[in-house]
Amino acid sequence: MKREDWDRRYAERELVWSAEPNRFLVAETEALPPGRALDLACGEGRSALWLAERGWHVTAVDYSGVALEKARRIAERRGVAVDWVLADLLDYEPEAGAFGLVLVLYLHVSGDERRRVLARAAAAVAPGGTLLLVGHDLTNLTAGWGGPSDASLLYTPDEIAGELPELELVKAERVYRRPEDAERDAIDVLVRARRLA
Repeated sequence: MKREDWDRRYAERELVWSAEPNRFLVAETEALPPGRALDLACGEGRSALWLAERGWHVTAVDYSGVALEKARRIAERRGVAVDWVLADLLDYEPEAGAFGLVLVLYLHVSGDERRRVLARAAAAVAPGGTLLLVGHDLTNLTAGWGGPSDASLLYTPDEIAGELPELELVKAERVYRRPEDAERDAIDVLVRARRLA
């Protein structure tokens, strides 16, 4: 979807996504010591806000100005500080080796665009730091619930693992969750990788 489409979608309702953090984000990061975090494709900021409330210094990037304005208002109400950055991830270049945690949650772009974003995301991981990617698995198209209907925007755990050669793989697997009002589980990819200290 184009920037204008996302702006329109975010403007249509109070929250497009849940205010609660993604369950896989919580499970994979709650034991990590706070530091600097980078949330790529942050949307309305639920992950960034959750991390900031736990002491992380978060930079959150999205290309929807409408989503970021909503995120700013929520952060103000909750009394947390996040560095909100309006940028297209295809152009955005984060500081190399600067973040203890880099998130790429539910970013679905073409394979070439994804590889470009992931290369920059991996380069931003500090020594000892973690990269966490969660997104709709290719099998979700036929066996799962929700998510993009274009197979070229989906991927598998093995594909993502192969696109992070400079990081050590911790896990690359399919995970399942039941969205509200869904008739069956959504099938996601979860990849966690780290840069050796």
